[in-house]
Amino acid sequence: MLATFKHIKAKRNEQILRQGDPCKYVYFIAKGCLQVYVYDKDFNETTRDIVIEDNWCSELLSFSSGNPATENIRTVEPCELFAIDRPSFQTMMETSPQFDKVYKQILEASYANSVYRINAFVSLTALDRIKWLMEYRPMLLTRLSSKLIASYLGINKDVFSRLKAKL
Repeated sequence: MLATFKHIKAKRNEQILRQGDPCKYVYFIAKGCLQVYVYDKDFNETTRDIVIEDNWCSELLSFSSGNPATENIRTVEPCELFAIDRPSFQTMMETSPQFDKVYKQILEASYANSVYRINAFVSLTALDRIKWLMEYRPMLLTRLSSKLIASYLGINKDVFSRLKAKL
C-alpha cells in the first residue's frame, strides 16, 4: 500500500499547488507544515488553514473534480510528504475499506475545522482569536512567523503584534 504513495522532500516555501492549476494529489504530512491560502483581487494573501504533521492536506474540490484549484498550498517548513494521485486514490478507496474510512475522517475533520473557524472567527474579537490560538493550536506560535499567524487569524500583523504583547 505504501508503494502507492510518492515520497516528496520539499524545502521551505516550496509551492505544492498553485491557484488555477488542477490539484493532482492528496498529501500526508510526515514532517513539516503546509499553508493553504488564497489571493484576493488585490493580491492580498489570506490563510485558510495551517496543516501540520500527521495530517492530510489537499484542495479536495479540485482533486475530486479535476477543475482548477481555488487555493494555493505551500510549505512553511522543510517537509516530508507522501502524495497519492487520483487514480491510485480511487483504487485504494475501492480495494481498502480502511482507506475509505480514513478518507471519511479526513472529510469530516476538514469540514468540522472549517465550520468551527468560520463561526468562531466571525464572532470573536482579534484578541479572542489570539487566545483561541494559544489554547487550541499553541504550537503554531513557536513555529510560524507573526505575519503568517496574523493571516491565519484574519487580522493585521501590526494588530496581532500589539495584542499579543498585552497577553
